[in-house]
Amino acid sequence: MQVSQYFARDLFRDRTVFVTGGGSGINLGIARNFAALGANIALCGRTQERLDAAAEELRALGAKACPVAADVRDYAALEAAFARSRAELGPMDVLVCGAAGNFLVPAEKLSANGFKTVVDIDLLGSFNASRAAFAQLKETKGVLIYISAGMAYMPHAYQVHVGAAKAGIDMMMRNLALEWGGYGIRVNSIVPGPIEGTEGMKRLASPEAKQAIIDAVPLRRMGTVDDIGQTAVFLASPLASYISGCVVVCDGGANLAGSGQFNAGAERMLQKMAMQATRS
Repeated sequence: MQVSQYFARDLFRDRTVFVTGGGSGINLGIARNFAALGANIALCGRTQERLDAAAEELRALGAKACPVAADVRDYAALEAAFARSRAELGPMDVLVCGAAGNFLVPAEKLSANGFKTVVDIDLLGSFNASRAAFAQLKETKGVLIYISAGMAYMPHAYQVHVGAAKAGIDMMMRNLALEWGGYGIRVNSIVPGPIEGTEGMKRLASPEAKQAIIDAVPLRRMGTVDDIGQTAVFLASPLASYISGCVVVCDGGANLAGSGQFNAGAERMLQKMAMQATRS
């Protein structure tokens, strides 16, 4: 992998990285980048079959892998997953909180249960994972990384639930950086921009919409899961040993133009969904 061209291949040898929501997408990309640098990887998610497939990818990179099904909303399940990870791979050095839920919906049509579901997965799930991992991270003077989103600091249409959850995550990150810094634990967030090949981008972007998104990004390209993985590797590395309490935006400058492009794409997607529902 490209990351091994810039970082020592054994940078994370004998280190354990745990990724929630690690069975696919950005989170699996993060896991792959750590695996390429020698880390042992534990993954949790809700589907064991998907986790097993992800673990095979990581083992092909030479990593020891521990895939264990656990819903981040279930604190006891996370405790059990972390205990198993420790038994198989050793104490946790890095925790990446990536488990998330999302869907497009106008606020006036969003149910209380729909709002609660996203907040429970994103915000409560991130707290649950952080709290359950605290003892191991304290032992290793480890690193905690949250996967946030631009919705945390900029309003996006049809994303009121996500915005509330992600804003909560970023403030929690700052609070834990303040409180847990005394234990040697560093805490940061990463905000991905539009990332090629993710489930969300596949749903949102037709070929025409995809080009419009690219045109709106100052660097004139979509991001990749490796862009986010490499950012996570940097934040967990000794090169970032004095960085804590920061939101690191990795989006090619996309946030500089606001959320208008996203809003237009979301509107088109909702209209398409409504037309399909009418036909059926």
